[in-house]
Amino acid sequence: MKLSIFEILLFCLLFFNGLHHCLAIKRYRFELKEEKHTKLCNTKNILIVNGQFPGPTIHVHKGETIIVDVINSGNYNVTIHWHGVAMERNPWGDGPEYITQCPIPPGGKFSQKVIFTVEDGTLWWHAHSNWTRATVYGAIIVHPKHGTNYPFPKPHAEVPIILGEWWKMDIQTLYYSFLQKGGDPNVSDAYLINGHPGDSYPCSKRDMFNLRVDQGKTYLLRIINSVTQNIMFFGVANHNLTVVGSDGSYTKPFTSDYVTISPGQTIDVLLEANQNPNQYYMAAKAYERTPNVPFPRNITTGIIHYNGKYDTKNTTPLPNLPVHNDTDASVSFTNSLKSLASKDHPVNVPLDITTELFYTLSINTFPCEIGNTCEGPGNTRLAATVNNVTFENPTVDLLEAYYHMINGQFQTNFPNNPPLKFNYTAPNLPSEFRSSERGTKVKVLEYNSTVELVFQGTNILGGGDHPMHLHGYSFYVVGSGLGNFNKEKDPLNYNLVDPPYQNTIAVPYNGWTAIRFRADNPGVWFMHCHLDRHASWGMEMAFIVKNGKTPESHMLPPPPDMPRC
Repeated sequence: MKLSIFEILLFCLLFFNGLHHCLAIKRYRFELKEEKHTKLCNTKNILIVNGQFPGPTIHVHKGETIIVDVINSGNYNVTIHWHGVAMERNPWGDGPEYITQCPIPPGGKFSQKVIFTVEDGTLWWHAHSNWTRATVYGAIIVHPKHGTNYPFPKPHAEVPIILGEWWKMDIQTLYYSFLQKGGDPNVSDAYLINGHPGDSYPCSKRDMFNLRVDQGKTYLLRIINSVTQNIMFFGVANHNLTVVGSDGSYTKPFTSDYVTISPGQTIDVLLEANQNPNQYYMAAKAYERTPNVPFPRNITTGIIHYNGKYDTKNTTPLPNLPVHNDTDASVSFTNSLKSLASKDHPVNVPLDITTELFYTLSINTFPCEIGNTCEGPGNTRLAATVNNVTFENPTVDLLEAYYHMINGQFQTNFPNNPPLKFNYTAPNLPSEFRSSERGTKVKVLEYNSTVELVFQGTNILGGGDHPMHLHGYSFYVVGSGLGNFNKEKDPLNYNLVDPPYQNTIAVPYNGWTAIRFRADNPGVWFMHCHLDRHASWGMEMAFIVKNGKTPESHMLPPPPDMPRC
């Protein structure tokens, strides 16, 4: 659709609050096409952006606004989500399919306004429709405001390290087969570092990711976990990593020889090239604690290559990463994250809570359809829930239904607590706990209310870790623990001084995590587990945050080119 000059001017005036602002905004062009990527095993056409895999990196400065023209030249519906960007007052550009927009059809286009406000550091963008994010993703680097600096010495260079995943089969075929069978999906064939499997896969041995460094210099590695189904361990042989940021927020520095990073999460680390000139492996492997859940046992590798003269045939052994089911290692790293809490980077943890929520996270089952065979336990279909509700997409996106008051698309009675209290992490839970209800339910929050939300993992069907992601907000992680949350005792140990400020948090296996945020961003905002199989099974819900009393606390109006269902 070609807009007239008058329509462009009107669009700028209404949606961008003035023509001068519209003309100053930086624009990116994202064209999605199915193209061959020759650096992966079993080359085939995959959906990628601008011919790049991973996709292009977006560079902005704190507080800027950009426009991304998303053009779908592929064969499937698609949406793009700006993960960790608050999108202040503008849920229209957030991207989750059937939540804030209808998908962009093949041949369609959508210009998304991406508003950066408080974000600092590393975020990322990815597709948010079906499982297209398996190949459609890239980094967002939010540089400090003009005239300001990092809260640590400026590194010699900054390098995105994106952990990904690769299937030899077509991702859409995988997705629809997974839905039809009702069980776990086929495990991937390889993990990736910046699109390369590494030398443990013969077809990519000569073409692994290679980072050249100079001895004595420091490098900022911006690590992003785009893996679809697993939390990952990452490390560099013979080198410690100094953690300085996570999820678009700076952290108090601490040193570790490994990183635990959830799908959806980002971790910024400083790598000091302080070893003898040589080649050193970087590597990543899966963390998976749930019994009987299949996952790839492969390790993906890259190389830290020191500049200089030495025998390049010598490479140090792989980094010593924790074993795949080491819950203590995973939890210990995550619990080490703390906000910088400085004068220039203060914390604003809500102290007086007006809305208390307690959400259980469970794997459940539905009966298999008559005449079908399903791969869940006892010929059932696997499902997942928040407070025993398996989320179902509406036929019109939630935001449009809410904004235009379209009846029948959702209910506003999402429960504040689970319908049944029990010993959530008991070793043997009765089979009747596996059933759930389907629904499109949302929780309505008053503008400026202060929310405490406790996530409680359950051991139904063996439990699991759940990296929970909230759109439209970052939140303070004020507490976590293993076992059942104790409402009387556990809040006494909350960190209300320097808790980490995140948009994705891994609720530990058979454990709990407490978060706090102020509901000051009006709109419709999705919340879901970032393990794609759990989200596809229904571990999702949405918040509606009402408008405030002033024009500045109201949602912006929808742009004129919103895709239609």
